[in-house]
Amino acid sequence: MLGERIRERRLMLSLSQDEVANLIGMNVSNFGKIERGLINPRFYTIVRIGSVLDLDPGRLLDGMNDRMLPEAMRSFSAKDYVRERRARRG
Repeated sequence: MLGERIRERRLMLSLSQDEVANLIGMNVSNFGKIERGLINPRFYTIVRIGSVLDLDPGRLLDGMNDRMLPEAMRSFSAKDYVRERRARRG
């Protein structure tokens, strides 16, 4: 979903992956992987992408949550943790 948003904005600005990658200061191959959702960028990379695409980085992440991540990458919320701890204590 993040990659789709980045790609959509890049195309709206009529920029190539190579152009955006160069403006960000990263390898075009890695930028392409971000757009395809194969790798997750670090926070500062998201900020740089937003800056280059003249878009608030928050808009790239708006509405996203851990349910959108592969199951192996999901984490328990504090609420889940407390509920599980109480259930184990009986």
